[in-house]
Amino acid sequence: MTPPRLPSRRRLLESGVGAALLPIVGAARAATPAAASALPYPAQPVRLVVAYAAGGGADFAARLVAQKLQETAGIPVVVENRPGAAGVVGTEYVARSPGDGHTLLFADAGHGINAAVYPTARYHPVRDFTPLTLVASSPQLLAAHPSVPADSLGELLALPRAQTQAMGVGTTGQGSGPHLTYELLRARTGLRLIHVPYKGGGPAINDAVGGQIPLVINSMPACMPHLQSGRLKPLALATAARHPRLPEVQTFAESARGVVAMNWYGVLAPAHLPPALADRLTRDIGRVLELPEVREKFAAAFLDPMPQGGAAFARFLEAEVRKWKDVVAQTGAVTG
Repeated sequence: MTPPRLPSRRRLLESGVGAALLPIVGAARAATPAAASALPYPAQPVRLVVAYAAGGGADFAARLVAQKLQETAGIPVVVENRPGAAGVVGTEYVARSPGDGHTLLFADAGHGINAAVYPTARYHPVRDFTPLTLVASSPQLLAAHPSVPADSLGELLALPRAQTQAMGVGTTGQGSGPHLTYELLRARTGLRLIHVPYKGGGPAINDAVGGQIPLVINSMPACMPHLQSGRLKPLALATAARHPRLPEVQTFAESARGVVAMNWYGVLAPAHLPPALADRLTRDIGRVLELPEVREKFAAAFLDPMPQGGAAFARFLEAEVRKWKDVVAQTGAVTG
């Protein structure tokens, strides 16, 4: 049976039916991607993905930013923890999400490091994301049990090599930021220690406090309570200049030129986020970072605000990726 022929556009117009249908057709044609980008934002709660378990430094900072973003910009934000493979699982999830601003990544220094440590990860840390803004940072810190016969990195380097080669240094795991900080220090100074990888910073610091290992590298916020109690002593911060919170502590750069390593936090969106929306989110988060309450809470957690948006964040991220790829290539640090 031959299907009936539909009336032509001209016949519809002549009959008067087409006049009623044209507004509907026009509305359908207007619903293009360009028009969709002009729809009110957000159309639903925004998911801010933290690629680690709840309770860590990234989770703390993300929840503070999410809360204030909702209060100041009216953007409902839900923090979603997606841990796994040192952050790769959650990061890949965001990279594969639509670039509509409803899924964001609260990244840390591992975002740049994982490009070197996990070269088979199914995303590119720069090309597959739209950098919105850096949020805060804290330097890596080399600390020692009080029994260690050195009070600075310079004094540690002056010890006999046979003595330092027998010292263990704990880190948060193979290929982690603290581990690669040690590898960078070793490459610059020739300091050879026994690398002791742990499953997280807490166990490494606890063993250093208890004297099971003499040295530990971890972020400044994680070490500060133990420095304040005297159960650990700071030897050096992986900064170019001395830190105002620990002005008496030597920098890595004073004994090892070019050794700068920090843990940082920043917000990224999937690639292809509309520029106008990227600019808006960068501004909104930037306003959050200027709030006195946010700065006070960051200071209490020994985090330094680091508002660098858009292009500046992109350049920073590219430099981080290059640096850690070079460290892995030059030192032969084990990759995942």
